[in-house]
Amino acid sequence: APDPDLEEQRALVRKGIAYHHAGMLPLHKELVERLFTSGLLRLLFATETFALGINMPARSVVFASLRKFDGVGFSTLKVREYQQMAGRAGRQGIDEHGTVISILDDDRVAAAEIARLCGNDVEPIVSRFNLSYSTLINLHRTLGSRLHEAWERSFNNFQWAGMSRKKRERNAEKQRFAIDQRLQLLRRLECITETGVTPKGEVAALVNGFELPVAELLESGLLEFLDEAQLAVVFASLVFEERKNDLYRRLPPNVLGPHRADVERVVGRLVAAEKELGLPPSIRLPNFKIGAVVHAWCRGAGFDELRELTTTPNGDLVRVMRLTVQVLRQLRSAIPPRSPLALQLDRARELLNRDEVDAARQLSLGRWPRTFPPPGSRRSTPSPRSPPAR
Repeated sequence: APDPDLEEQRALVRKGIAYHHAGMLPLHKELVERLFTSGLLRLLFATETFALGINMPARSVVFASLRKFDGVGFSTLKVREYQQMAGRAGRQGIDEHGTVISILDDDRVAAAEIARLCGNDVEPIVSRFNLSYSTLINLHRTLGSRLHEAWERSFNNFQWAGMSRKKRERNAEKQRFAIDQRLQLLRRLECITETGVTPKGEVAALVNGFELPVAELLESGLLEFLDEAQLAVVFASLVFEERKNDLYRRLPPNVLGPHRADVERVVGRLVAAEKELGLPPSIRLPNFKIGAVVHAWCRGAGFDELRELTTTPNGDLVRVMRLTVQVLRQLRSAIPPRSPLALQLDRARELLNRDEVDAARQLSLGRWPRTFPPPGSRRSTPSPRSPPAR
């Protein structure tokens, strides 16, 4: 069946118009970026992700609003955010100047806020020093009892150097306490000892972001009772972050059976341990709302069929599955290569990493698809990313 999103994009692109946002499939975003850099688009509607990290200059930039949703509520853009996006206006060597237009919500944005955005007082960069558990394990292996040197050499310590002595001491005490409490948790979980790193800790050191839940689930032996599709569902529940207002079909109870409660119990103990030690929460309980989607994908469903299971945009689903594949790969590298679990992890990755989720395949398709011909307008500027001649 025709892809309605692709049909909509085709109709717009023929008029030199396109849109770009995080919820799109990666291949569709890549296509829009190539159209833009090739000078084939006259008008592009985009979120701030288009303005960050990639060289996409335009003649004019228009802000539909000076306020954005920050995950909790709406707030005025920061100066550095405004300047980053506004800085796209004006193509070097082509335009004498760039034009920036900001549409004002008179009843929401005060004159002082507008003056602030147009000024040169950019907000200072604030350190969010927070060593992960895997980083601490690796530092413990090399620094041992001198691990606090990692903070002493950090940007956080440098930033507080200009503060009063009382403030410096309070910050130092806070940072050292956080490190010590995390180390205490790692000792309690038997990931490290006073003299080094345990085999369990070696596993955790190779998993980024979800090291403790993965290491605990591995040690519990629970993963050995799961088939490849169940493994995919469990690991997806660890990496998945629910977005407000998205809807999901409930995971059928027979998919995981009693193992679901076992997973929640193992990870729940970690959440409780962090709370007991007074640590800011960094471990989330597994969220199985994504389970029905992942299970259907593992059983061969296409993205059009997943639309019946969730309202989450396709691009967000791809992101969750690719992150799940990454964690599966990291755990796979940490266990004996020919163990039964290693083979199951490989199969789980194969079930997930196909079609739109397969990044390597999508890159190989990153050319002008026959189903999406470029518009008839001429390219206005040469581009190093131009599509190959067909």
